[in-house]
Amino acid sequence: MEYLTILAEATKSSSEPFIRIQSVLDSIWEQVTALSWLQAVLCISFGLVYLLYGWRIFKVLVAICFGLFGLFMGINFGGRFGGYEILGGIAGLVLFASVSIPFMKWSVGVLGAISGGILTGGIWYAVGLPERFMPAGALMGIIAGGMISFIVFKAAVMLFTSFGGGILIITGMLSLIYHYESIQTPPTATAKAMLYEHHWFVPALLLAPTIIGIIVQHRFIKSSKSWDVKPPT
Repeated sequence: MEYLTILAEATKSSSEPFIRIQSVLDSIWEQVTALSWLQAVLCISFGLVYLLYGWRIFKVLVAICFGLFGLFMGINFGGRFGGYEILGGIAGLVLFASVSIPFMKWSVGVLGAISGGILTGGIWYAVGLPERFMPAGALMGIIAGGMISFIVFKAAVMLFTSFGGGILIITGMLSLIYHYESIQTPPTATAKAMLYEHHWFVPALLLAPTIIGIIVQHRFIKSSKSWDVKPPT
């Protein structure tokens, strides 16, 4: 109890949020506006495959996700040690992608936990709960997503593939809306206003395709006798 009291007092005394929502929204909008029309369409197309048929290619998707994370980490570490961004990025990509394959069950668990954390953190933000306590909401999703991943492996696969596909689809759709609004006379900014002014907007955009993807994938998996629902050892 003493440790809980200390933790509570430390939380009360901290006025700075652990996650700055404004920075997150700025990053999202930066990615949306950086896409061209063609890239946005490709993003939606790949997102649909990811969302609906991710269960068939989940091993490849897991390796890609970890490879991209390794690429990001390698570029950062390589830049800190004498400007070896390219070499570090390649090394990180190969290392993380290679490790994820023999540890597929754990890798899916990590991705399922991350997906759950982002979703519950988004719900926390959507209902207007205090921003500085958002990590608590995300932590609940991380624990739930991780537990589901090891209890029901099939559910974890559907969760992270539906969530990942939903992100690609929503990003592409917002980019298309942005490009459409930018050519209007006068230009409009409805999508940007919805993103910044309404707490429910982004979480709803993430949650809706995730739920749809899980439902559709579940039906596909039930009708497919060739898909192995047992986690790899």
